[in-house]
Amino acid sequence: MSASSHVFGVKQSILGQPWRWRGGAADGLELTGIETQLYLSRGCPNDDLERHRTPTIRAWMPDPSIFQDMDTAARRIAAAIEAGERIVVFGDYDVDGATSAALLIRLLRAAGAEAGYYIPDRLMEGYGPSAEALVRLGREGAGLIVTVDCGAQAFEALSAARDSGVEVIVVDHHQCSTALPPAVAIVNPNRLDETDGAAHGHLAAVGVAFLLAAAVVRELRSRGRFRTMAEPNLLEWLDIVALGTVADVVALKGLNRAFVAQGLKVMANRRNVGLAALMDAARLTKPPSATDLGFALGPRINAGGRVGKSDLGVRLLTTQDPEEAAAIAEELNRLNEERRALEALVLEQAEAAAVRTGNASVAVVSGAGWHPGVIGIVAGRLKERLNKPAIVIGLDEAGVGKGSGRSISGVDLGAAVIAARESGLLSAGGGHAMAAGLTVEEGRIAELSGFLEDRLAAAVARAREAAALMLDCAVAPRGVSIDLAETLEGAGPYGSGWPSPRVAAGPFGVVSCDVVGQGHVRAILAGQDGGRLKAMAFRHGETQLGAALLAARGRKLYVAGRVKRDDWGTRPQAEMHLDDAAWAD
Repeated sequence: MSASSHVFGVKQSILGQPWRWRGGAADGLELTGIETQLYLSRGCPNDDLERHRTPTIRAWMPDPSIFQDMDTAARRIAAAIEAGERIVVFGDYDVDGATSAALLIRLLRAAGAEAGYYIPDRLMEGYGPSAEALVRLGREGAGLIVTVDCGAQAFEALSAARDSGVEVIVVDHHQCSTALPPAVAIVNPNRLDETDGAAHGHLAAVGVAFLLAAAVVRELRSRGRFRTMAEPNLLEWLDIVALGTVADVVALKGLNRAFVAQGLKVMANRRNVGLAALMDAARLTKPPSATDLGFALGPRINAGGRVGKSDLGVRLLTTQDPEEAAAIAEELNRLNEERRALEALVLEQAEAAAVRTGNASVAVVSGAGWHPGVIGIVAGRLKERLNKPAIVIGLDEAGVGKGSGRSISGVDLGAAVIAARESGLLSAGGGHAMAAGLTVEEGRIAELSGFLEDRLAAAVARAREAAALMLDCAVAPRGVSIDLAETLEGAGPYGSGWPSPRVAAGPFGVVSCDVVGQGHVRAILAGQDGGRLKAMAFRHGETQLGAALLAARGRKLYVAGRVKRDDWGTRPQAEMHLDDAAWAD
């Protein structure tokens, strides 16, 4: 293994980036083993390897009481349960919101409470709690409202609720302002006045909801609630927590890794009839992986809030009726296909608009009639293709724009959007480092673009200058094997903040290459050592990488990507999902 800082000496690949070792030089790889090196290069301290190898809830769970307002929230919810008050969970319409709501609803019902839910319509009501909805829920008999995955910036709505006598608890993870909206309690690790709990700012809302659920169970236990009834087993609902954690693309480190690792085991048992039906609709017959949560199950639940009925996800995750679950899952599957068609249309138009942004540090694009249910996905696609933050804004007939943004590592887009809102540029806006949402008048979009340029240009430049393809392992062609794929998979689960390992291999010659599906490039590669490899470059049919592969006959190249197990055929073998390639001659 070479100690060079450039893997295979690649200083500029086909996609124009250097190949570097993740975590520095890889000298220790052969001595310590691939799996150990994976942990160390992802920030695991050498003396904490065992806790990372087997991430359990017991090993990673903090005392919920370290969070601001946690005990206050738990006491109020426990009191509402004991008093027989009607409790309404007000959730967001995405996967994190749906899973957060479903988790608390299951807890409340298991504890004997009357629990309902309210999920706002994305098109008619927009993100977060509105004053009208909270006041109406109070008038309809809600003694307590718990908002999940929203509420941290809902000053007007929570003020109206307070003035009408409605009590609200906020459970959120989005960035907060210095001032907080009025509420009985605001449980959010990203409060600016948070102390010990700030170490858990990477939790998704469903993770925060799980900690609240633990605090509520503890409070009810101390009050003797479970002397005559079974105590809820929170571990049975880790499948829901895992889904929301992966789908919200939060960092899979610490407690989040434990949530996902243990949640996948629970999900494999298929005890949640809604998730079982959704897996059937997605044609997942094997135990699910973190990738399945992010790319098969999450998008289907999201489709309800994006282009269908906003409460479908919560209904699916809380039903006990297999027939109802199957019907909802099939509806979500259909809506997901509709969402994909809408996404393709908006993406084509947004890419054309992005060309006109030139060298702007943040690509801010807008279009009339762009469906608000897909703008977040399109922003993510633009961010990937442009390698810079992107905000996609859909304008309605009144000239009001609903926007969604995605950022690159090292650039805090959420803080910039909050600053733009506080400066008066936006009607609403918030988010976290990697994602944000906003509302802006059409006439102020250019001003918003200038504001973001002034605020983020330096950070974007630094992030892009430091950008490189980070690799964990380099092997000869024959080294890309099923054993390597299984060894790498063993250090999972992988996701944001705990990236799937990338392997460089070669040199290879291209035996055959063609475009398949919707713009994917498939290649059969062969090395001089007898190694043979199937490689897929997804969505690279019209990129430099795809063009190079299609024209590579007679030339040698190194490839870099993720080694996966391919079970198609008579026996399993390894294949590589390409991220990049570099000429070897």
